[in-house]
Amino acid sequence: MTTHSFPRLVADIGGTNARFGWQAAPGDDITHIRNLINADHAGVAEAVRSYLLVERLPQPEAMAMGIATPVQGDLIRMTNSPWRFSILGLQAELGLSKLVVINDFTALALALPSLRKPQLRQIAGPCTALTPEHIRSGPVALLGAGTGLGVSGLLPLPGGRWAPISGEGGHVTLAATDALEAALLDNLRHRFEHVSAERVLCGNGLAHLYRAVAEVKGHPVLDLGPADISRLGLNGTDTDAVATLHHFCAFLGSVAGNLALTLGARAGVYIGGGILPRWGDFIERSPFHQRFIAKGRFTDYLCALPIWLIQAETSPALEGASRALDQAE
Repeated sequence: MTTHSFPRLVADIGGTNARFGWQAAPGDDITHIRNLINADHAGVAEAVRSYLLVERLPQPEAMAMGIATPVQGDLIRMTNSPWRFSILGLQAELGLSKLVVINDFTALALALPSLRKPQLRQIAGPCTALTPEHIRSGPVALLGAGTGLGVSGLLPLPGGRWAPISGEGGHVTLAATDALEAALLDNLRHRFEHVSAERVLCGNGLAHLYRAVAEVKGHPVLDLGPADISRLGLNGTDTDAVATLHHFCAFLGSVAGNLALTLGARAGVYIGGGILPRWGDFIERSPFHQRFIAKGRFTDYLCALPIWLIQAETSPALEGASRALDQAE
């Protein structure tokens, strides 16, 4: 790590919110963490200026951000937000000597080795100590539901380095495992050309799934948003909302199991995003783990994998963004 990229600005930009932090010098904690609402700002540059002004911070030397969209080339178009920008143009506009832009779940993946027990809740699998030896024992799988469905992974490399996997696994085709799920997906296919995992397993996906559940059951469809569906499902006052949350966790379990098998995630599976940490212990009572391990001849393989829910109040992706800047140097 060199000193010429400090002070540095780090950011975790999702489809709804943009979280910023400040790192003054090598080895310092990330401070001045503040969450901004995307819709209040015309773009990333405006959000950065607003953050620096409110926090009374000087001009940063460098910046690294994780952003909820594919990062391919210089032009960035967000998947679930109207924000778009040129990386080189933004660097020049903000007067930065260095700007690193990566996918938001790539940034979160890079933060996983730094997470500690208070930031994690083990929800399934064998009890596993979070030691450096364990986290480096094999690939790690990561997924999380928020405004979208983020998917990534992490591969250990010699010399204490890590190779994050940057992909768009949230847009894989969602599959059914029984007749009821097939009916739900058939209902969704009448509204959407492609029913991806993200079409269901995100904030707006809760509303799509709730409508499908009600229509398949022949019930009136109430006009409920994701927060209302979560609240009514968790307190048990709306049977369709309860069913929606159960189906949500079941579908997520299947997707997580597929990811763990694809990556050979022997060091475990991490679940991030803004939805599930708010559901308390519901995920442990849901069909999530049953569906995670329901892979026929590979059930025992998946039973041996620990699964953690990321509970960090401050965004670990900020740490990952800073690590990406270090590795870029």
